[in-house]
Amino acid sequence: MKIKSRNTLLTLVSALILTACQTPISHNQTTQTIDIPVVEATLDSDGDDYSDHIDMCPGTPINVVTDERGCPFTGMGIGLKMEYRGFFAKGSSELSKEYQLELDKVAQKLQEYYTATMRIEGHASTDEVSATDAVLQTNALASNRALIVKNYLVLKHQISPERLSTTSYGAKQPIASSDTEEGKSMNRRVYGIATADFDTEEEMSMNRRVYEVATEPKD
Repeated sequence: MKIKSRNTLLTLVSALILTACQTPISHNQTTQTIDIPVVEATLDSDGDDYSDHIDMCPGTPINVVTDERGCPFTGMGIGLKMEYRGFFAKGSSELSKEYQLELDKVAQKLQEYYTATMRIEGHASTDEVSATDAVLQTNALASNRALIVKNYLVLKHQISPERLSTTSYGAKQPIASSDTEEGKSMNRRVYGIATADFDTEEEMSMNRRVYEVATEPKD
């Protein structure tokens, strides 16, 4: 009986010691929190690479050159800002009639703004570029496409070659996925941009030809 009482007493003492060793939870103890970063979706309604919260012109039409505000680009002052796009068949640098007509419109503006210049870029699809071309970031086909546009402007419209610059990017600057035939056809292209910038209306008028429409003489 004494042994049993002693064992019971030892058990109670051990329980009290274990309870005393445990750290009580303080009501003043603060709970540690972890800040999880929240990723916000960036909206670009008009697809001009300027998110809506900084885009001052969120309704810009597609394929229009924009400035740092996300608004249609007008240059430093006033003048000309005109884009050109021509597309080609696989392995070809022949400019089709459709894109010749579009180029005629650009030529008319280059004649009107006779100090304007034009940058012409040649591009190719991935299936038109060799391994060597990929390393050099250029190829002859893309270069020929740019040159055919330049020569068209020089020979047909007498635009001074000094006003036209060409460069070739091979397949390094695609505008569509190269996983589909449709995407590849979009990448076989020439992109050109003609510009003439003036600070004032007076300066523009001094560097611009105005073509008047001929009328029948009155009786």
